[in-house]
Amino acid sequence: MTEPTSTPPTTDDGTERVVVGVDGSTPSRAALIWGLREAAATGARVEVLNAYPIDVYWTDPFLVDTRRLTEIRTGTEDRAREFVEEARCDPAVAAIAGAADVPVEVVVAGGAAAGHLVDRARGARTLVVGSRGRGAVRSALLGSVALHCIAHAPCPVVVVHDGVARPPARVVVGLDDAEASRAVLARAAREAERLDAELEVVAVAPIGDFWGYTYGITATLAAELREGAREAAHAIVDEVLGAEPRVTVHVLEGYPGEVLVGRADGAALLVVGSRSRSTLAGTVLGSVALHCALRAPCPVMVVHPPPASAAVQADLSSAAPSHA
Repeated sequence: MTEPTSTPPTTDDGTERVVVGVDGSTPSRAALIWGLREAAATGARVEVLNAYPIDVYWTDPFLVDTRRLTEIRTGTEDRAREFVEEARCDPAVAAIAGAADVPVEVVVAGGAAAGHLVDRARGARTLVVGSRGRGAVRSALLGSVALHCIAHAPCPVVVVHDGVARPPARVVVGLDDAEASRAVLARAAREAERLDAELEVVAVAPIGDFWGYTYGITATLAAELREGAREAAHAIVDEVLGAEPRVTVHVLEGYPGEVLVGRADGAALLVVGSRSRSTLAGTVLGSVALHCALRAPCPVMVVHPPPASAAVQADLSSAAPSHA
């Protein structure tokens, strides 16, 4: 059993980490299955974090019952290990070569899970969490673990919903003309290569407010917006991926969150970028990433923008897939 510290451990051999939050629920089991499959395919190790509640009186050194605390820690760890072994036996995991040999560390922590997960995610390849699929307002008010991780984790976050076992045929990625979208596209390409899936790039042409114009002018302006979005999307794809035969680009009209959720039906993964690490700001502004994480019918990976342009170039050079 390991208690998290302020600095997550690293391995001397440079092995990547996939961090997974579990709580015994069906969504967290789906998240663990995703994490084990990703680790098996990439040679990463898995850190499974399970948190237990701490009552206020336990913080008083004169009242704390160390025997009771030890029992809770031990019980939490035992249940987490059983959870891991059950997930390893799932057909979706057992079918992946090397899944039985993926190194798994069980981390037990006292207190709120969200904060511990964000801490452990520093330097990780991916943070994977389950979602119970609650409504946006209720989730924000309840301080959903998934929402907190999306807003604050320093690495890409995959949100996995119930019943997401689908043939990995497509990875859908949302693209706009923001500088960070290049890093998002590069990560989506890596995931598509890992899953042996087609990469579907979706650019959304905005719905213009053309009130006061005649029909002919309105149609012309809408066509110009679509063509501009198409040209920008193809330029970014060519820049990041080059001549990639398994990439298709779609330019659709509508509201980005709704369009992406619709295209994600039947997909193995939806990848989107996030321009904000603020949960409140994301909720008030109707964040596309937030909408997708809550509504998409498949796992959603949220990629934060790199801290500097140099980081973008590093991600592009290392993340874009190579095809012999």
